[in-house]
Amino acid sequence: MPEVVFAIPGDLATPTGGYRYDQKVMELLPDFGWSVRHLALPGDFPAPSRRSLDETGRLLIANPADVLFLIDGLAYGAMPAELIDRLRHRIVALVHHPLALETGLAPERAAAFRRSEQTALARAVRVIVTSPSTAALLARDFGVPADRISVAVPGTDPAVRARGGYGPPRLLSVGSVTARKGYDTLVAALALIPDLAWKSRIAGSLDRDHAAAAALREAIARASLDRRVILLGPLDDEALAAEYDQARLFVLPSHFEGYGMAFAEALARGLPVVGCAGGAVAATVPVEAGILVPPGDAGALARALRRLLADPSELARHSEAAWKHSQHLPRWRDTAAKVAEALAQAHARPFA
Repeated sequence: MPEVVFAIPGDLATPTGGYRYDQKVMELLPDFGWSVRHLALPGDFPAPSRRSLDETGRLLIANPADVLFLIDGLAYGAMPAELIDRLRHRIVALVHHPLALETGLAPERAAAFRRSEQTALARAVRVIVTSPSTAALLARDFGVPADRISVAVPGTDPAVRARGGYGPPRLLSVGSVTARKGYDTLVAALALIPDLAWKSRIAGSLDRDHAAAAALREAIARASLDRRVILLGPLDDEALAAEYDQARLFVLPSHFEGYGMAFAEALARGLPVVGCAGGAVAATVPVEAGILVPPGDAGALARALRRLLADPSELARHSEAAWKHSQHLPRWRDTAAKVAEALAQAHARPFA
C-alpha cells in the first residue's frame, strides 16, 4: 500500500470546513489503497514565524525522498520558494481557497500571497482543489496548467430535515468570524428589517480574527440588535445539528468561498439559503433553493431576507428545492476517491 504524508498546519480539531475536509480525507483514503500519515505543521500559518518555517523545513526534509507529500494550502501557499526547493519530494498541493483572496488583506499582503502561492503551485506535481470554479481560477490567475488540477468537491453527510422550531424564524449562519465571511454585511442587512420577526444565530469561532469579532460585536450593539443576534461561538457536532434543526433559513454573505461546505450542509437539511455569489457559492447553491446577492451589498441582502421571511409559501418552495437537491450532493467517499485518483497520478511521476 503506497504511503502519503498529509502535512497540515495547526490543530485538526479546529471546527472549520478546511479541517473537516482534511479529517474526512485522511479517514477514508485507506479504503482506496493509501496509507496516510499525518504530519502536524506549526499552527501559525499562513503567517509563519522564522522559527516555524525552520521547523516546517526540518519536519518535511526528515522524510525519505520517495515519500509523496499532500500539503494543505494553508501552509503550502505561504511557504517560501527556498524552503520548497530544499525538498526532493513529489508534492501534491490541496487548495481550499487561495490565500491571496482572503478578505481584508492589505494590498501588499495580498500581492505577496499571490506571488508565493503562484511560485509554490508551480513546484507541485499535482494540485487538488475543492470546486470547479477554484480550478478555473488557479488556471486563469495563478498559471497552474489545467491538466495538473484535480477537483475533489467536499462531501456532505446525509442529514435529517430541519423542523424549524417555534416562535420567530431563526436565521442560522455557520462559519468562523472573519472578514471574509461578511458578518458585517449581515448585521447591516438585519438592521434594515427590524419590522419582521426573526432571530439570528451565528455559530463559529470568535478567535480566528479578533479584529473582525470585535467589529461584529460593536456593529450588533450599534444597531441595537443585542437581543436578536446571538454569537454562539464554536459548537460541537451535536450542538450544531440542533441549531440546524431549529433554523428556518441559512444566511451567510461570504465575500469568497472555495466551495462553501456550510452551504451544502444547510441544503442537506432542507434549509433555503441566502448568501453572496462569491467564488464557488453560485455553483454550490442552485437558484431554486436560495437567493444570492452581490458580496458586500447589505441592501440587496436585506431585500432577499425580506422576500423569504414575508412570504411563507416562497420560503417553503425554496426549502423543498433545497431538500431535493441535497439528495444528489456528493458524499465523502466520492471526495476521497477523487483525492486518491490525484495521488495515484502524482505517485506515478518519478521523484527527484
